[in-house]
Amino acid sequence: MQSHFEKSRALQKRATQTIPLGVNSNFRYWGEGITPYVQKAQGAYLWDVDGNRYIDYRLAFGPIILGHAHPDVNSCVHEEIDQGVLFAMTGELEVAVIEKIVAMCPAVEMARLACSGTEATMHALRVARAYTGRELVIKFEGMYHGFQDYMLFSTYAPVEAYGSYRSPIPIPASSGIPKALNDLVVTLPFNDFEGLEKTLRRVGYETAAVIAEPCMGNCGAILPAPGFLEFIRQKCTEYGIVFILDEVKTGFRIANGGAQEFYRLDPDMATYAKAIGNGYPLAAFGGKKSIMQIVGRGVSQGGTYNNNKPGVAAAYATLSLLQSQPILETIALRGQRLMDGLKAIFAEAGIPACFNGYPAMFSFALGVETVTNQRDWSESEKGYYLRLVEAAIQRGVMPDHDPREPWFLCYSHGEAEIDETLDVMRDVVKSVKR
Repeated sequence: MQSHFEKSRALQKRATQTIPLGVNSNFRYWGEGITPYVQKAQGAYLWDVDGNRYIDYRLAFGPIILGHAHPDVNSCVHEEIDQGVLFAMTGELEVAVIEKIVAMCPAVEMARLACSGTEATMHALRVARAYTGRELVIKFEGMYHGFQDYMLFSTYAPVEAYGSYRSPIPIPASSGIPKALNDLVVTLPFNDFEGLEKTLRRVGYETAAVIAEPCMGNCGAILPAPGFLEFIRQKCTEYGIVFILDEVKTGFRIANGGAQEFYRLDPDMATYAKAIGNGYPLAAFGGKKSIMQIVGRGVSQGGTYNNNKPGVAAAYATLSLLQSQPILETIALRGQRLMDGLKAIFAEAGIPACFNGYPAMFSFALGVETVTNQRDWSESEKGYYLRLVEAAIQRGVMPDHDPREPWFLCYSHGEAEIDETLDVMRDVVKSVKR
């Protein structure tokens, strides 16, 4: 049982004097007096500043695929940074990293690097607009494609604000987003075949891109309905639209080739970040050569830190390990065991639990039988889920405090960690009133 949080509370009080909310991302803020501050992490564990140890299922929102401070990755980074960390020139190692991305990801023929998922999706959308000569973009409610203004619509707002299922309203997720962008974004419920068909009949030839995550990585890991991703592919071909598959969360996590390999899918473009470098800052976007070749030929793309040596070296080491060892297969087996164990715990307690996602990143919605989109998910018992999570954190198991975020697993989660997690969750489900 975790019992000491005095240092976290003191650090939060200190941080709020110079940092809004005392954190450098809104999603690291859990509330006054309950926001944890980290000291260190190793393997599948992290320790807060009070010395409390947790089995980590947040994994920095998904980037940690091997384990915190993985020695092979850190060794490669250390070796490379001694030769300099940043250059206004291209090095051989970054060429090798992109060669690995192209080799591993079936739909990617050419790629460029960036620093974050937000940047990767921003660049991909610009390329899609340039390639098609169109400006409209279609996205799905509850999906998150980074903090760029163009895509920060109908992501975190209450679903009551989204309007009719048949005629959705794009809702900005923040103040400060230009109103003019509302006219350039169409939002739709995920897994809505009829809605997408109807929308494309109306604006298909004005649409530059349909952008979608393979599953809803920021809303309970909701999976695509059978055939829905293929339907997007079919319709994008029909209307000459660029299909952008946002693999920032699924890339190098659910399969070496990501969702493209998992679903045998052929998008026009794809975006990557997170697991590509086991936590070091690097991202990528790429796609068909016919599309990517316009970059640098009238289409601007750049970034001072795109080839930062720590990120490039970490990506080279991480992708090399994924290629040479059965890492993702092992994670999938352990994740499936954890999912099956949790399902059994909820079933024994008579609590309806709808599981979604993949063994390497999954979630569960409580009190509902099925969930197909954000509107469905909003009907689940989110308050009860949060109480369970808070109790688990008190006992040393740390999923995200936000019920929208999946549970992530890494290669360092072994059988002992799965056993302890199931023991904790069994106790939590018994002790926390629904």
